[in-house]
Amino acid sequence: MRDVLPVLGRWYAAGVPFGLATVVQVSRSAPRDPGAAMAVGPGEEVVGSVSGGCVEGAVFELAQEVAAGGEAVLETFGYSDEDAFAVGLTCGGEITLLVRAVTPERDPGFGAVADSVAAGEPVTVATVTDGPAPRGAALAVWPDRTLGTLGTLGTLGLDAAVTADARGELALGATGLRHYGPEGQRREDSVSVFLQSFAPPPRMLVFGAIDYAAAVARIGDFLGYRVTVCDARPVFATPRRFPEGVEVVAEWPHRYLRDTVTDERTVICVLTHDPKFDVPLLTEALRRPAAYIGAMGSRRTHADRAERLAEAGLTERELSRLRSPVGLDLGARTPEEVAVSVAAEIVALRWGGSGAPLTATEGAVHPYRSS
Repeated sequence: MRDVLPVLGRWYAAGVPFGLATVVQVSRSAPRDPGAAMAVGPGEEVVGSVSGGCVEGAVFELAQEVAAGGEAVLETFGYSDEDAFAVGLTCGGEITLLVRAVTPERDPGFGAVADSVAAGEPVTVATVTDGPAPRGAALAVWPDRTLGTLGTLGTLGLDAAVTADARGELALGATGLRHYGPEGQRREDSVSVFLQSFAPPPRMLVFGAIDYAAAVARIGDFLGYRVTVCDARPVFATPRRFPEGVEVVAEWPHRYLRDTVTDERTVICVLTHDPKFDVPLLTEALRRPAAYIGAMGSRRTHADRAERLAEAGLTERELSRLRSPVGLDLGARTPEEVAVSVAAEIVALRWGGSGAPLTATEGAVHPYRSS
């Protein structure tokens, strides 16, 4: 959804109705995760994807019908020998979509949500998918306020329970279905609500303003990270050497990191391979929250670096967090190839992938895992 929101925001601001299909539940080898979205707007323009191409034709027709004034619908697509190549998932998985119309009249909070996401402000959208409340009724929940499609999801108790859960999911950056009773009872399942969290983009901190850093910054931006490149040498730490939108900071790396907030989604790439930068920087990095900490260098450089870090007082447990030499073994040579190697390791670590060729593995290609 995040990727298509800029276009949807323009349609919404122009007062043009559009049909929005959102993946709310998946099973087995589903091609897209909950939250993936596709929209059909003016002139039959299509943005986004819900299945990578398997069911988009059928979803296109549904979205057109709903945008023309139809009621919100919940539709499930799965594998079928009879119609797999027409409207089914050939991968053998199953996806459930909520398809609803969006207009300023139907959804007065949509514009505010789009603005918050663009500004990096955290917000969760709670949408009724099934139950006595109107299907498609939505409640936008920020840390300090709420804004509903119809003012309520049905009852004050349901509003209160969903708001509390939405803020909890927002803190985790999580997305998924929740079930309630009509008054918000958490042990009942008569009402299904899809909570979609839009947390601010995760940080990627790249240290060392070298040619490899430019390539890593580019692919980090492509993957949706908010990228900062830091180097103590002002002659190298210049914005013109890096992609537009990447923040460039001239500062000693360990000092910058010491004053920067990181969390369990933060990626730290140390590309300086110089002990006077690496040791104080990694000493700071390995003692703070981060999803990934990788350092460039040969195996000899890594051994020397690990010895210096141990002498600086880091424990074996702290040192075990370091991914060095950085990246997966792809035989990479150029900065761009190395960036792909680093990105592949980050993605594999995030989702629990093995990094092995898919031809050498078994089981579902796209098993769903919560983020």
